[in-house]
Amino acid sequence: MTNSQPPLPQPELERAGITFEQYEEFTPEKLELWDGYLGYGGQNQLGFHLAVLRNMGLLTAVNHTQLSLWIEALDRHIREKLETISAQPEVAETMLNRLNRAMEDLAAVAEYLEG
Repeated sequence: MTNSQPPLPQPELERAGITFEQYEEFTPEKLELWDGYLGYGGQNQLGFHLAVLRNMGLLTAVNHTQLSLWIEALDRHIREKLETISAQPEVAETMLNRLNRAMEDLAAVAEYLEG
């Protein structure tokens, strides 16, 4: 482990590599299964998970997961971000309405494709 931590790997649409420093810092020395989760003794696994997603590419990941789960994840994440933004009430309501319409449309397309 180095004195200064390398930046967290950032997943991209297509598969991409990580640096040796990121590998050294974020890959567990011993990968174990704890209560159904990959990891090592309570160690923070964020860097490891991001490295795996970067190596895999988000397009590959989404191809092996139900679209409705990705839409639900985006919906939750965007709603949480909207709650933290201090905007005028009218602006916040407009953004929430737009999000609701967009999520309904995405859900309908995903249901059609998964059906």
